[in-house]
Amino acid sequence: MTDDPRIVPVILSGGAGTRLWPLSRLDHPKQFLDLLGDGTMLQATARRVADPARFDAPIVVANVEHRFLVAEQMRDAGIRPRAIVLEPEGRNSAPAAAVAALRAMADDPDAIILLLAADHAMARPAAFVEAVGRACAAAKAGCIVTFGIRPDRPETGYGYVLTGREHPEARDVHRVERFVEKPDAATASAYLADGRYLWNSGNFLASAAVLSAEIARLAPEIDEAARAALAAATRDLDFERLDPAAFGHAPAISIDYAVMEKTDRAAVVPCDPGWSDVGSFASLHSLTGHDPAGNSVVGDAVTIDTHDCLVRTTGPLVAALGVADLMIVATPDAVLVVDAGRAQDVKTVVERLRAEGRSEADGHPEVHRPWGSYRTLDHGPGFQVKQIRVNPGGRLSLQSHRHRAEHWVVIEGTARVTRGPTRDALETVDLPINRSINIPLGWVHRLENATAAPVAIVEVQSGGYLGEDDIERYDDAYGRG
Repeated sequence: MTDDPRIVPVILSGGAGTRLWPLSRLDHPKQFLDLLGDGTMLQATARRVADPARFDAPIVVANVEHRFLVAEQMRDAGIRPRAIVLEPEGRNSAPAAAVAALRAMADDPDAIILLLAADHAMARPAAFVEAVGRACAAAKAGCIVTFGIRPDRPETGYGYVLTGREHPEARDVHRVERFVEKPDAATASAYLADGRYLWNSGNFLASAAVLSAEIARLAPEIDEAARAALAAATRDLDFERLDPAAFGHAPAISIDYAVMEKTDRAAVVPCDPGWSDVGSFASLHSLTGHDPAGNSVVGDAVTIDTHDCLVRTTGPLVAALGVADLMIVATPDAVLVVDAGRAQDVKTVVERLRAEGRSEADGHPEVHRPWGSYRTLDHGPGFQVKQIRVNPGGRLSLQSHRHRAEHWVVIEGTARVTRGPTRDALETVDLPINRSINIPLGWVHRLENATAAPVAIVEVQSGGYLGEDDIERYDDAYGRG
């Protein structure tokens, strides 16, 4: 790739990952989870294309609700994005790709962009980068190149690409004959035997100008909405917020349906980077280490006479006895048990929970904020107990509550507490571990971590109303009202 232009990675981070519930939920989906022990999936994706000799700084397109997660995880990975573009709502990948192409062209009209799903795994990232190098010539020649994964089994959970003749200007890059939807088992077996069918990875390389022009030609309503949303975007700290009204006019559709299945510019480069979309617990099971009985066990778990199971817990002890081919997943507030053959259907559980109005469908017991996180430990009439963790340098807003008092006990690190009956009568104290302090009803207060080590407190709330909306902010480092 030494003679090729530097490529702008575009990381699309808007997925919900419902098939990995209860680990992945709408407010903290799978791209922000460390599922394979090598950092979160977003971080692994960014690191995959972090070589400055080959790639420019990435553009990340994410949901507005995840903005601080994206910023924190990219910072932890040591990667400074060119831009973090915020979608006011999820509209699938085509509108996100349209915005990203326009955003890249604003910096460089000749930009080559690499569209990457934020929640895919690649065991051999160097092989993927090598495939990107092979795809460059075709992209510069006006093709929109997808990366086709050589299948090793008759998979029914992926779409397929039928390869055509080789591209005249790019070695080992082929024209796409057609895209094929997820097949049944017999058809998938026939595809595997045929040898010309590849899995569609959903990652693409193209000239930003070509991709933008094809979106305008094949999906003009998406192009119009993307241009309007970007033109009216606003700056917010390190973020670029798309205009909600304009972006809302974009149809919710994938780039595959909107463009790739219609364009005559589609090409495919075959590759084998150990790719997986980690789209189910069965695929996660295949990617993780197994014991001699074929079990993948993560967390506090015991298996006896158990075979070919995934057992994963971030909550209570899980004991599995005399079972086989199950996916068993536990979090502090939910337990999932599913037959391995039905792992693709977990999203139906989420749909049922949403229909019943259950908060567990989309909300995690651990809630992430730009300054850290909190977890509810217990609650009842008139009280609530939380554990609050504050990152080094993090600070909550200066605030007060109309309906509740609070009592804080420091259980880790040294907490800096500011409090007073009014904003004009504040005191600040540093509380080491095992010290406590009261925050009377109506008092102005702030919790802060001024150290380089984590801080954690237990907060006991008491009062007639304990909702998160009982808050009046006077000053906030993160621009929240």
